[in-house]
Amino acid sequence: MRRPYIDFMGKKRVMFSISGVVLVVAIAALAFRGLNLGIEFKGGTAVTITNVSNATVAQVRSAASDAGLPEPEVQTTQNGFIVRSIETSTGAAQTEASALASTLHVAAADTQVNTIGPAWGSNITNSALLALAVSILAILAYVSVRFEYKMAVTGVIALFHDAIITLGLYALLGREVTPNTVAALLTILGYSLYDTIVVFHRIRENTQNLSKKTFMAMANDSLNQVMARWINTGLASLIPVLCLLFLGGSTLQDFAFALTIGLISGAYSSFAVASPLYAMWKEHEPRYQALKKRFAEAK
Repeated sequence: MRRPYIDFMGKKRVMFSISGVVLVVAIAALAFRGLNLGIEFKGGTAVTITNVSNATVAQVRSAASDAGLPEPEVQTTQNGFIVRSIETSTGAAQTEASALASTLHVAAADTQVNTIGPAWGSNITNSALLALAVSILAILAYVSVRFEYKMAVTGVIALFHDAIITLGLYALLGREVTPNTVAALLTILGYSLYDTIVVFHRIRENTQNLSKKTFMAMANDSLNQVMARWINTGLASLIPVLCLLFLGGSTLQDFAFALTIGLISGAYSSFAVASPLYAMWKEHEPRYQALKKRFAEAK
């Protein structure tokens, strides 16, 4: 049975257009709606209550407001609720949490209060940004040494593509950004880079004896040669993440949501962004310009 052959390079303008539209929407969401940062980043209080009987989210939110917790946001858990608030005073948070527990008839042992000050939240934010910056620089250095700098640059462009789309969707949907989101984002970069490296490795192998076709045609052949592996590894990675998204608890669902978006975007960007950009860049080199001219004239 003959394998299907897809002209990825011939459709690069279509793929660039799709990425462009999605990126514009993501950037607009980030610019106008902004990210809904969790208390770990902006400071605040999280009150975890368990063993709550016959209480709804609306009732818990109302009880939290009555207890004095400012701007309470309620999230369900397997055994109860998590109430997040912008309260940054430890003493006030303890008093308000006690009033909330009393209203809901919850024992003190079933109530846990975590308060994060604005300074600590700022440190967490800076640490997250530093981790992202260091990971990008490490990727640039590794791929430049292991392969070449053009692969490193186009690979990092694809990573920014995936990160912006993931964060943009968070902004668009108003989902809370937590440390789990940052962990998922770093994981996404790893998966996306893996997909891109698989393609780049095949392109580099096929470049060694390139003489009878253009670089763009060879790159297209390389994409088709690794397509089955790309599909299999992508599905193998995505299936357990989807199970976490639909069957996991609220904490796991936050992590799985970012991973789901990132895995889909990363798989797409390796074929539709990184590889076409790299092939277009390489065709400007004298050797490959000559091949392009020769085979264009032959047609």
